[in-house]
Amino acid sequence: MLEQQRIHVLVADDEPHIGRIIKMKLEQGPFDVTLAYDGREALELMASDAEIALVVLDVMMPHLNGLDVLARLREDERWRVVPCIVLTAAGQEQHHKQAMALGANEFLTKPFSPKKLYARAAELTGVPSEELGASEH
Repeated sequence: MLEQQRIHVLVADDEPHIGRIIKMKLEQGPFDVTLAYDGREALELMASDAEIALVVLDVMMPHLNGLDVLARLREDERWRVVPCIVLTAAGQEQHHKQAMALGANEFLTKPFSPKKLYARAAELTGVPSEELGASEH
């Protein structure tokens, strides 16, 4: 079988257990995940790695929040087209409008379904749907 190309995902969330859950789920498929724990670290990682194909951003993070990071990504030519999934805690619906206005591709409310996050990550990065079945093993 052909070695599938790995897809690099940056996950920025200040709650380490959430980052680990996302990392474990995505790495069941063709994804390699790098974790950042605040907005500033996320931007530094983006600047140092041109291979990042998807960004998952928590809204509430120290230093720079996820919406600030998203705004900066969309202002920069290099990252304008990188798909972004924004996560926020329940009850923060005002973030949804802001995130979409800034160019987010998806908005999920915590607690979210790791399976749904995986499906959207696959969709946004062009992973063929027949490979989604691999996540069931």
